[in-house]
Formats: sequence, structure tokens, C-alpha cells
Amino acid sequence: MLRLYDNLSSGNGYKCRLLLHKLDIPYERIELDIDRGETRTPAFLARNPNGRIPALELEDGTVLPESNAILWYLAEGTPFLPDDRLGRAQVLQWMFFEQYSHEPNIATVRFWITHHVPMTEERTLALPTKRKQGYDALGVMEGHLEGRDYFVGGGMTIADVALYAYTHVAHEGGFDLGGYPRVRAWIDRITDLDRHIPITRG
Repeated sequence: MLRLYDNLSSGNGYKCRLLLHKLDIPYERIELDIDRGETRTPAFLARNPNGRIPALELEDGTVLPESNAILWYLAEGTPFLPDDRLGRAQVLQWMFFEQYSHEPNIATVRFWITHHVPMTEERTLALPTKRKQGYDALGVMEGHLEGRDYFVGGGMTIADVALYAYTHVAHEGGFDLGGYPRVRAWIDRITDLDRHIPITRG
């Protein structure tokens, strides 16, 4: 059976949980307390030297870290990953966008707030830029969703899974989605699909 090393508050972990549930793949979830350094223990670092969750342990003991790599692995051969060359590249385009332009800003600010991270001078100085860049990312998403229900093709793909995870809880980081009606409609659309689970479900 697959094992997912995870933390319930993590949007990156949630991506994997959501897709596993969508695909009805059984797995064992192992909760790690990231606030107490449980991802920095020698035992976990032997699995993922980068010391981060999520990490997916396969049946043969191979450990695959990085949420979007896990999504790609799980989605291979399923409707969540297009068959055509351009469609697959476009899925990667949005997954790279999520990790480079979206997650470092929206998810980071959410983490600071929800985990009560001390606002050092460095973080305080970085906050306005992260907010601006977070809203910029939401603006890109809003523009792309004009005339579209999903980010790639006519159905939900792992591009949507990757972007949904932190967008739907952006308000927990103080981001107001009021000015992004297409993003809000897309969130509702994803939430209403079959086999959906909330981020709070392990």
C-alpha cells in the first residue's frame, strides 16, 4: 500500500490526498508535525533529504517527494492527465506557474498566519511584495478562466488540483477573492465534483 507522509494543514499535502481520493487509491497517511520539526528527523531525512512533506512512499519502498511530481505520477494513464502532447505541456505550464508564482506568495503568507510564525523584520518587509505577487497570480488565473471551466481542456486535470489546493484557502492568508469572480466560480465547480474532500480531511 502507498504511504503518504503529510501534514493536515498543508495545501501541498492536500493536493495528493485529493487526487488519491478522486482516483479511489487506498493509502496510509502518516501525519508529521511540521511545527515540531518531525520532517527534520534522521528517519524522515533518509526518505526525503529536503526535509519537506508531502512524500509518497511506493509499494517497493521508493520515496517520491514534491507534490506536483506526486500528482503527475498518480495521474499517469488517468483522465487527470491529457493524452496529447500539447495538453500535457499545458498541464506542466500551470503546475510550474503554481510552484513559482502562486504558492511562494499565497501559501507562504497563509502559513505565516495559520502557524503563528513570528513576523520578523525580514518577513514584515517581504509581506507587501508577497501580497502583490499573490494577487498578480490570481489575476493571471482570472484572465485565463475567461470562457473556460478548467485550466486545460474540458475537464479537471492535475493543473486544477495543483492550483485549487491553496487558492480555495487563500482567504486564510488574508487574500480577498472578491475581485476574482471566475476564480470563485472555478473553486465552486471543483468543490462540487464527485469524490471531493475538504482540506481538513485526512
